Amino acid sequence: MDSLQNRYRKEIIPAMMKRFNYGNIMQVPRLEKIVINMGLGDALQNARILDTSIDELSLITGQRPVLTRARKSIANFKLREGNPIGCMVTLRKKRMYEFLDRLLNVALPRVRDFKGTSPKAFDGRGNYTLGIREQLIFPEINYDKVEQIKGMNITIVTTAKTDEEARELLSLIGVPFRN
Repeated sequence: MDSLQNRYRKEIIPAMMKRFNYGNIMQVPRLEKIVINMGLGDALQNARILDTSIDELSLITGQRPVLTRARKSIANFKLREGNPIGCMVTLRKKRMYEFLDRLLNVALPRVRDFKGTSPKAFDGRGNYTLGIREQLIFPEINYDKVEQIKGMNITIVTTAKTDEEARELLSLIGVPFRN
């Protein structure tokens, strides 16, 4: 079992029960899934970007990403319905905890001038979205083989009912919020 998952069961659940006065252990918010999305607008001109980004995302997450396609045609962007415009991966259970552990302890400290993540990026339902500007912060990516720097969105979905509960859960897990 992963160390983050163990810490959640042994330390975070009792702390959350004490903080929010839950009557039952099942009321404590938990991580449901982590969705990593890479939007690639340049894929319309260069199809090779999609292949490299799928390979990089599978290296980072340990799971093969799914191709995302355009839902609507937009003439101004020269976009047709059904064109591949990105890739995404949904992590659950063990892979989710492993990825979150690597993100918090390895990748985020490698970000240049990192002052912490924004405490305002909650959606009102207890989910948190984090934007990363470059994929090079992950140690799995070989710096020499990168053709183009691509960003990604990481959404941490929790079972929390409010943003306050989710913020407390994520700060106990170790997400470095800026003051």
